[in-house]
Amino acid sequence: MSRRERDGARDRKRGAGAPVTVTVCRGCCCGTEAKHPGVDHAGQYERLRTAVGSAGRVRAVKCLDVCTQSNVVVVGPSAEGRAAGGRPVWLGFVLMDDMIDEIGAWVRAGGPGLADPPGLLDLQLISVSRRVREGLPE
Repeated sequence: MSRRERDGARDRKRGAGAPVTVTVCRGCCCGTEAKHPGVDHAGQYERLRTAVGSAGRVRAVKCLDVCTQSNVVVVGPSAEGRAAGGRPVWLGFVLMDDMIDEIGAWVRAGGPGLADPPGLLDLQLISVSRRVREGLPE
């Protein structure tokens, strides 16, 4: 039995898989009044946590190293979404409440691999370098 099969069996036995994870950059540029005056960054974070609810997990990190496209949010697939081919989706310029609401709706619908992102988020998709992707914690 492979490691992946053992891990999957263990998760099924526990009745749980990894949830959708929403990673919010809140470091040197993202989430700062200096870069985005007038944006309630703390309020956005709490609004996102509320919008995602129990459908996923929201966490803040210091820097995702894509400062030119701040505020950056990464939506990572659940275990089920990853098994269906979902991969982390990087969103840039997440500054409006409508975007936060759409991220929440997407996560509640299943997230990457299980549901397509809502329309407004199509405009926020960004691409990052392999150096940035590989330098992040799992």
